[in-house]
This record gives sequence, C-alpha cells and structure tokens, in this order.
Amino acid sequence: MKQTSHEGVIQSIKNLEQMQALSKHEKIVQGIIDAIDTGTLTLQAGLPSVNTLIHRLGFARETIAKAYKDLMQRGIIASKNRKGYYVVSTNTDAQQKVALVLYAYDTFQDTLYANLRANVPANIQIDLYFHHNNTDVFEDIFNRIIGKYTIYVVAPIENKRTADLLRSLTPSKLLIIDRLMDLGAEYSFVSQEFAKSSARVFEELLPKVKKYKEMVFYFRDHTAEPSEIKEAFLTFLADNKIKGSVKGAYEYGELKKGKVYFTIHNPELYQMLKEVKEKGWELGKDLGMLSHNDDVIKEIISGGITTFSTDFAKMGKLSAHYIMTREKIREVIPTELVLRQSL
Repeated sequence: MKQTSHEGVIQSIKNLEQMQALSKHEKIVQGIIDAIDTGTLTLQAGLPSVNTLIHRLGFARETIAKAYKDLMQRGIIASKNRKGYYVVSTNTDAQQKVALVLYAYDTFQDTLYANLRANVPANIQIDLYFHHNNTDVFEDIFNRIIGKYTIYVVAPIENKRTADLLRSLTPSKLLIIDRLMDLGAEYSFVSQEFAKSSARVFEELLPKVKKYKEMVFYFRDHTAEPSEIKEAFLTFLADNKIKGSVKGAYEYGELKKGKVYFTIHNPELYQMLKEVKEKGWELGKDLGMLSHNDDVIKEIISGGITTFSTDFAKMGKLSAHYIMTREKIREVIPTELVLRQSL
C-alpha cells in the first residue's frame, strides 16, 4: 500500500481533532469512514497499522483497537494475519451485517425471513446461509463467516460440535432460532418446542383420528425432521391403542381409503395430494391428511390441509427486535393446531 494512502487516512482523522463531541475512538471510526466516502480509501485498500496510529496520533493502543473492532463489526473492514487491516466494504451507511443460518429453504422459512427483513432498517445487510442439517456444512459455513458479521441468527444442529462453535461467539452477538438449544443463561433464543407440543396436538386430534382405521407417519431419520415428533406419535398410538406405523418415505400408489397420513416433508405432501386428486378421492372423507409447519399454500390447497405449527412470522419479528436492541430474550413460541378439511 502506498504511503500517500496512509497519510490520507491519518489526515482524515486529524481533521476531526477540533470536534470535542467525538471521543478519540469515534474520531478514528469517523475519520476512516470519511476517507472511504471521499475515495481516499478504496475496496481492499490497507489501513495504517495500530503501531503507526499510536506513533502518528498519540492515541492509546486500546482506543485504536476498539475503533478497528467497531469497523469490523460493521462489516466495513477486516483483518488477516500478515496483511493487517483492509477495507472490505465501501457501504459506510450499513450499521450492521447479519448472518442468518437456516436449515434449508421452505415456505415457512421464507415467512420467517420476510418478517425479519421487514422489521429492520433497509441499510442492515442480511446474508442467508443453509446448512441442511449437515454438521460438516455447518462447520464450513461457520468458519467462513466468523468475525465478518455484527450478529449471527442461527438455527442450530443439536450436537456438541455445533454447540461448541456457537459458544465461541459473544452471547450478545448470537440469537438461536427455530430449534431450542440452550447454551446457557447468557444466550438468547426464540424457538419452538416439539416433544410436549406434539403430544398435546395428537391428543387434541384423537376424536378425528378415531374415524380412521389406521394412522401412517412418514418420517426420515437422520434428517432435520425433529425426532421428538416421532416419539410423541408412537406414544400417542400406544396410549390410545391406535393402529399406526412409521414409514421412511411415501411411494406413489400406496395411499388407501380409511387411513390418515401424516408427513413433515412438503414435497411428499404435494405428491400425496396429487395421488388423491388423480383417484378422485375426497380429503376428510375417504382418507385424512395431516402436515407440519403451516403456510398459506396449505390454507388453500385441496380445500385446506390440517396442520400444527409454530408462528414463524412472530419468530421473524422477535429476531428483528433482538437485532435492533440486543435485549436478551429466551422465548419458546407455542405450537398451534389448525383444523381444516383434510382431517
């Protein structure tokens, strides 16, 4: 990097010396922002080292380090070993960068994202990542994004590797969403719960289920589908002497009249509805259908699909509030049963 660039940055900071309303830390931050806005600093341009600023400005090392950390948290600069500090964004209006790490794209996740996005200022950058319930993928994402965002909003994978990675973040920079992973009293979460809520929902559905000869649950082990729902389902069958079974996946042609079918997997649900339509059967009369995670499509398709779901819109709004305020929150959003024609 050319010395003239260093001189321009230092002069930009010195230009603020007479502004008594600004602390020394704020003068460094604003001086660097001004240097970017005027074109003195461009994308990937290096910044003066901490030692250089100590020598040229006479500020304490802690003051300069705090200013650089502030700029890093805003996503304006970054640091690499042997390269020092350098500019990674010229968007100086952006106050925060948010990493939103989810399981996979689905309509209910889109509802969460849309409500989060709508409730934070437009100048806050939100980057989406999907780990697909794969710990290796999660770890790769985490290693690529750590230190580059102001805040991390994460749907976790429930294992020790993931928990250890997340605990390496400052509690105020992390919000756990969707799945409940309690990392300790200082960490925040906005989550849903599966074991007790699923058991309650199945009991509420007992009068409906008893109209059918059998209940079939399509469930994929070793996926993002919550095992607590399967356990609650099996307990429900045993406690109420309901004939039923858990199968790995639906195959076209296996639907039968007089049974009720339950799936968490949306593409599978739509294939089942296609078979029902092709055979001219009536949902809620010839056979029943139950789905997890509500959305507007399930409200209108095939006369309406019965679902049980948490409120993902509320989850998105509460996540936005945390991003803006950093007020600690530890909330489990209730799961609600929505009865429609399919059952």
